[in-house]
Amino acid sequence: MAIDVFSETVLTLSEAAKRLPRVRRGKKIHVSSLYRWIMGGRRSRDGMVVRLETVKVGGTTCTSLEALQRFFDRLTGDATVLTPPIRTRRQRLREVEAAIRELEREGV
Repeated sequence: MAIDVFSETVLTLSEAAKRLPRVRRGKKIHVSSLYRWIMGGRRSRDGMVVRLETVKVGGTTCTSLEALQRFFDRLTGDATVLTPPIRTRRQRLREVEAAIRELEREGV
């Protein structure tokens, strides 16, 4: 699911890190941890790699409280959280081109 900037609470990554609970020996989670969750993700209990959702606001990478909740839910194995498949721009373009070819074959 993509972040909806108009209905979710959008935070910069440094703001998001401050909102998260302190972990090992009372240390807060560092911003670099959020970047690792975005780029490489974390492996969930069922073996799937889960990545933290982001959105660019201007030139700043942001996430949302709701995206953090979805990320943690997926990591803990909550089956009710559905993640739609992520398609790249190139994949979408190929799908559109295939649909156009099929319509042309049908004479539409």
